[in-house]
Amino acid sequence: MSDTLEHRWPCEQCGAQLRYAPGQTELKCDHCGHVQAIAPAGDRRRARALLEHALQRGLQDDLPGSAMEEVRTTTCTNCGAQIEFVGASHATECPFCASPVVVDTGAQRLIKPQALVPFRLSETEARKAMTGWLGRLWFAPSTLLEYARKGRAMNGVYVPFWTFDADTRSSYTGQRGEHYYETRTVSVVVNGKTEQREERVQKTRWYPASGRVSRDFDDMLVMASASLPQRLGNELTPWDLAALEPYTPDYLAGFQAEGYTVSLAEADQTAKARMSGIIEGDVRRDIGGDDQRVTSVDTTWSDETFKHILLPVWMAAYKYNGKSYRFLVNGQTGEVQGERPWSIWKIGFAVLVVAAIVLGAIYLTDPETLGLPRPDWLN
Repeated sequence: MSDTLEHRWPCEQCGAQLRYAPGQTELKCDHCGHVQAIAPAGDRRRARALLEHALQRGLQDDLPGSAMEEVRTTTCTNCGAQIEFVGASHATECPFCASPVVVDTGAQRLIKPQALVPFRLSETEARKAMTGWLGRLWFAPSTLLEYARKGRAMNGVYVPFWTFDADTRSSYTGQRGEHYYETRTVSVVVNGKTEQREERVQKTRWYPASGRVSRDFDDMLVMASASLPQRLGNELTPWDLAALEPYTPDYLAGFQAEGYTVSLAEADQTAKARMSGIIEGDVRRDIGGDDQRVTSVDTTWSDETFKHILLPVWMAAYKYNGKSYRFLVNGQTGEVQGERPWSIWKIGFAVLVVAAIVLGAIYLTDPETLGLPRPDWLN
C-alpha cells in the first residue's frame, strides 16, 4: 500500500496556504490576497470523471486501482463521523458535533470521489441563510439565536453521496377497484327523536389486473454519511448535479471532507427501496381505476451503475444543555435544515399568556364561571 498523498496549496507570492473561493474557479490567499486559477477540466477529463462504475464490480470490490485512493482519516469518538484530512492539518474540530479530533496514524483505502459540486455560497452567505431560518423558529432559546448571529465560523464540509443508475422492467399482478354507490336508510336521533334518513354509501367492485411497466433511473442520490440524520441530509435538496466538476483536491483547499460511512452495498439497498416505491407508483397508475391492490411486482434490473460524489454543506454545531444540535446549509442553493432545542422558559411564558387571555375572555363573558361576581358594566 503506497504512502498517502498529502496536498498543500502554498501561495505563489507569500507562501501562505491558499483556500478555494466559493462561487469561483480560483484559490485565494487570505494573507496577501493573491488569486490563483484552478486549471479547467478538459472535455475528455470531464467525460472520464462522470463515467459510471459498474455496480456489480463495486459490490465485489473489483474496481480498477485508478478508482481507489488512500486518505488520512479519523473517526470522531463522539458521533462516528469519518473525517478526511487535506493539506498539512493533523487536528481539527468535528464539524458534525463540535468535538475535538486528531488524525489517526494510518490511512484508509476508499473508492475515490469521481466528481464534486463546488461550494457556491460563502460562509457569510450561509450564515445569513441559517440565521434567517432560525429567526423563524418559535420557542428557540435566545442563546441559540445569539450563537447563530455572533458564533464561530461555520464549517464548510464536502459530504459524500452515492448516485445510482438502473434500467428496470417490471411485470405485476393486482386488482383494479371501481367505486359505485348504493342508497340505504339509516336511523338518526335528532333532538331526542329518532328519524329515518337516506344516505349514499360508497362500495368498490374489484377486477383482476396485470401488465408491465418500465422506468430508467438516473442519479438516484443516497447520502453516504452515517453521522448525519438521514432526514436532514435528504431534505437539503434540490441539488443541481449538472454542476458536477471532475474531482480535484483544489476544490477542497480550506475545507474539510467526510469519508463515506455508508457502504456501497448499504446505499444500493436504500436506492433499490426508493426505486421500488417509485415503480409501485407506476404500477398503480397503470392499473388505473379508483383504487388499486398490488399483489406482486417482479422487477428485472439491468445496466446498474454508480458514482461516488461530494456535495458542499456548511455546518454549525451548537451545544445546549449538554446535547449537540446540528444546522446544515446547502452550499449550492442555501436550503437550510437543522435540529433545534426548545426553550422551556419561552414555552412556559407562552402558556401563561394564553391562559391569561382565556381567563380574561371568560371573565368578560361569564365571570360567574370563575366564581367571581358579575361587574355592573356587564349587566
